[in-house]
Amino acid sequence: MIVPLTPLEFRRRAAHLYPQKIGVVDGSKRFTYSEFGDRVNRLASGLHSLSLRKGEVVSFISYNTHHLLEAYYGVIQVGAILNPINIRLADEEIETILNHAESKLVFYHADFRLLVQQLHPRLGTVKHFVEIEPAQPPPADWQGYEELLAATGGQTFAEPVSDENAPAELFYTSGTTGRPKGVVLSHRSLYLHALGILTCLHFTDRDVLLHVVPLFHVNGWGSPHFLTAVGGKHVMVRKITPQDIFRLVQEERVTRIFAVPTVFTALIHAPERVDYDLSSLHMAIIGGAPSPLTLIQEIEEKLRCQAIAGYGLTETSPVVSLALPKDTMQTWDPIRRLNYQARAGREIIGAEIRVVNSEGQEVATNDEEMGEIVVRSNVVMSEYYKDPLATRKAIRDDWFYTGDLATVDSEGYLRIVDRSKDIIISGGENISSAEVENVLHSHPGVLECAVIGIPDDLWGEVPVAIVVQRSGTQLTEQEMIEFTRSRIAHFKCPQAVYFRESLPKGGTGKILKRELRQPFWEGREKRVN
Repeated sequence: MIVPLTPLEFRRRAAHLYPQKIGVVDGSKRFTYSEFGDRVNRLASGLHSLSLRKGEVVSFISYNTHHLLEAYYGVIQVGAILNPINIRLADEEIETILNHAESKLVFYHADFRLLVQQLHPRLGTVKHFVEIEPAQPPPADWQGYEELLAATGGQTFAEPVSDENAPAELFYTSGTTGRPKGVVLSHRSLYLHALGILTCLHFTDRDVLLHVVPLFHVNGWGSPHFLTAVGGKHVMVRKITPQDIFRLVQEERVTRIFAVPTVFTALIHAPERVDYDLSSLHMAIIGGAPSPLTLIQEIEEKLRCQAIAGYGLTETSPVVSLALPKDTMQTWDPIRRLNYQARAGREIIGAEIRVVNSEGQEVATNDEEMGEIVVRSNVVMSEYYKDPLATRKAIRDDWFYTGDLATVDSEGYLRIVDRSKDIIISGGENISSAEVENVLHSHPGVLECAVIGIPDDLWGEVPVAIVVQRSGTQLTEQEMIEFTRSRIAHFKCPQAVYFRESLPKGGTGKILKRELRQPFWEGREKRVN
């Protein structure tokens, strides 16, 4: 027997085995898995009533709400493709995505009504608009989310999944390194990714996950699928503040949090942290950017839970490696073990990872030789949407070339060195901005930092640092330069240090180096020398 693989099985299983268990919490709203399943069915029926056809795209412009979580199942249940959109993109970027995806239906939260009304005349393919949580009646010929569900009369519609390789989700890359590309994830890829995460992280129905990672970001790191599969509890959080996160951890007894480094940094240094009971937490998973050792140490010390880093991309569903320590590492010196937990980690089950040089040969496992990470796995995307040239460039000889540079050691753990595009080449020497940032992060007065390359007539490029100080500190440029020079080769050290109140970040909290570089490269044809 061959049964097509699809994440729809996870929703069915949760409703069947955990019908009366609270599965979703969103503010004052609480839904059992039976209620969640019913809402998914009614959403699918509502989409079918709008004559949505198989293979068409449904876009969501929304916070982390139960509606978007329902769409992870309801949209693909009718054979359509779910396209969550980063709400922090510029209006023109959202317009470009909607038109490139040829979206037929747009769901949007009421907070984005004005945006959608302004885009409406320029959207050539959208036939229907549905507003989430309208405070007043939606514009003429548009409708509300609950109105759409109510109109189905409780009917259920499900398009049988006959092709597990059919597109299920469409995510556009963040654009931090170039023009956004649409990443197509299939039913099969999403299903196998969930199994890989479950096998490695051992989620169960006892787990409560706080959705700090936006569901519009790289498949919500897989959480809509693997947590539903085991009947865990989803706790939605719409706007990320330390106080809201602490409150929800305490009230819902959250067991795990996924987030980028900047979010965990904010949690650690929030003064109100000590006012909350966070004892239910037992794991923090960090991704989206390299994690400094100091952050791993502070999480374990102040949040009192295990902290590990992970690695993945939109194109890989997304997680392909986790820095879970091996059993043999438990007897190691704590600092040595934590250093491993701060790495990008080792491949999850179902993913094969290599680090290769420019000739395609695997680098030595000495943690020194640098190469590009390539991945071979069922979790890798099907293609870049309507972009066969970019697809062929990224997937070569059945390997996906990530563009990320790393080393690998004898234990098989990856250490991210940089994005290949973010390598600073100064006087012919390659400088890893991530390496310099890790040194800066170890200074007790540094809250956040970013290292970028700026043009230099002599060296081509030189590194500079943009630093946010911790409250109550008074750092100087010379102090920071001398600090780095005492720890790494002088040619790698920042030539200048600029202090800022904050750093620009994308919708997931990742630092936008493109924006930091812009003033320095203004008027130049290229961003490298």
